[in-house]
Amino acid sequence: MSRLNSAYGLHGLYGLSASQYGMQGSDQKGKIVNGGTRKSIQVGPWGGSGGTNWDDGSFSGVRGITIVYDRCVDSIRIEYDKGGKPVLGEKHGGNGGNQTIYIKLNYPEEFLTHVSGHYSPVVHGGSPVIRSLKLKTNQQRTFGPFGVEEGTPFSFPIEAGGFIVGFTGRSGWYLDAVGFHLSRLNSSNSLFSKVSKKLQKLLNNEADQPAKKTNNAVRA
Repeated sequence: MSRLNSAYGLHGLYGLSASQYGMQGSDQKGKIVNGGTRKSIQVGPWGGSGGTNWDDGSFSGVRGITIVYDRCVDSIRIEYDKGGKPVLGEKHGGNGGNQTIYIKLNYPEEFLTHVSGHYSPVVHGGSPVIRSLKLKTNQQRTFGPFGVEEGTPFSFPIEAGGFIVGFTGRSGWYLDAVGFHLSRLNSSNSLFSKVSKKLQKLLNNEADQPAKKTNNAVRA
């Protein structure tokens, strides 16, 4: 049994499935991390072995992401939430890239549920780096791809109830590799409560609309 399958056999309560990782997932590690503002699972990274390791840790959630890119992802910087306050993480990567995008999430109702991309060397004989990134949220919004879709693809979908609360990886001149801290929504955390209340409000509004139309028809 692979390290990932073994680890995720224990972590199923987080809404994660080892079968979702495809051919790139079988050699990745998963472990429970106690730190930051919540218990999380650390997975990955995907990409090359160049650069140095970094780990932002786990937070309440992600508020926004800045990605600088050109022929690859040159750098990434994440804005997190910690107890209702924004926390800006460090920049990971180099100073290259001629395009910058800032992705603002509708936190706390919106969170990241799927990250995919490609990795390969930028120059012949070089170490693989992250060539492209694409992100999706629980509100069915898609951002990217940013960079060039060349090389080995990777895809990281998360089952319902799971979401990304932190980033890890490797970086030097570029973003060499990327991994994640994952957590799970549950009835005891405030984010779950806020999302549930908003969804319930939307459902109540939809339920009221037919009744209003019927009443108007009766008056007519």
